[in-house]
Amino acid sequence: MRKKIWSVALAALLVTLVVTPARAAAGLTRVTGFGSNPGALNMYSYVPSGLPSGAPLVVALHGCTQSASDYYGHSGWPKYADLYHLALVFPEQTTANNSLSCFNWFAAADIGRGGGEALSVKQMVDYAVAHYGSDPHRVYVTGLSAGGAMTAVMLAAYPDVFAGGGVVAGLPYNCGTVCQYQAQNRTPARWGDLVRAANPGYGGPWPRVAIWYGTSDTTVVPANATELRDQWTNVLGVSPSPTGTTSLPGGTTRETYGNVVELDRVNGIAHGTPVDPGSAETQCGTTGTYYLQSICSSYYLAQFWGLTTTTPTTPPTSSPTPSPTGGPCFTTSNYAHTVAGRAHQSGGYAYANGSNQAMGLWNVAVTHTLRQTGDNYYVLADGQC
Repeated sequence: MRKKIWSVALAALLVTLVVTPARAAAGLTRVTGFGSNPGALNMYSYVPSGLPSGAPLVVALHGCTQSASDYYGHSGWPKYADLYHLALVFPEQTTANNSLSCFNWFAAADIGRGGGEALSVKQMVDYAVAHYGSDPHRVYVTGLSAGGAMTAVMLAAYPDVFAGGGVVAGLPYNCGTVCQYQAQNRTPARWGDLVRAANPGYGGPWPRVAIWYGTSDTTVVPANATELRDQWTNVLGVSPSPTGTTSLPGGTTRETYGNVVELDRVNGIAHGTPVDPGSAETQCGTTGTYYLQSICSSYYLAQFWGLTTTTPTTPPTSSPTPSPTGGPCFTTSNYAHTVAGRAHQSGGYAYANGSNQAMGLWNVAVTHTLRQTGDNYYVLADGQC
């Protein structure tokens, strides 16, 4: 046995063959041999039939007392995997690691880069990229409660792996178990420093983050919603004051922060994943223990990450032109740049590979010139080539 929970407070956090699945297979499938697996987790995946290479990948982490099949069956993500052509990975905790099947978001050995459960989840992503052809620039992670806290772990420990995250009723990164019941009086900078300490010297782009909370949550204090907001707005360099507020179904209020952080407060619900059973595109999931009738959070996460956008089928092509400042130049649409591997997309916006310079909306209508200045390194060069 690697470890067990001994904290009485933590016990109340009730959130909760070798098989290589082919892209023609459908259904939740157990995968073994995906890496050294230092965290001793199980891996399950769902890959829609006929999924092409280059599709996005969503990693979904269950809560305490739950399993991969439980999250697969209730969260609504399989519907959107079929509809939007995604691969899904469902990591699963074991009772040998944790008596309540919670991911160990509070254990130092499991929340850092390069070891423990965090590395096991990262190895699952590597497996999906290698075996399902998932797009390494469009990998997203979400989870409920302990899985939400582990989502924050993955975003902090591996910001170079994930383009976006969705923390549902979870906790700020590296706050241990203290945050569960009591609000912490920390400045945004102190919260952000906890994330930056996970990768000292990291200078690349940080993932976009959505935070979901029920206003009547008594398992994890709702103050964690604003603490998470303060942490990730600080990391992403935007103000903790909202730039916009909108109303969504299910009594949900959405606050946006510079288009890189969202905070969705679901009025009146307790601790769980918000779901909304039904056949409409915006409806998903089934109700159950810690799956609460209100709004389909999985749909709105997919929307926030830009996965609901219809992809053009015939992108225009471009040819390199000489640049007087060195390096070939390419002028074409943002969509064509991503298809050609010069840029990537996150949340419906395009970014140049290497420099990560913002290029605007990810579509065929916006055109930019990129100049290659190194191996997979491109800079905006409009009017310079």
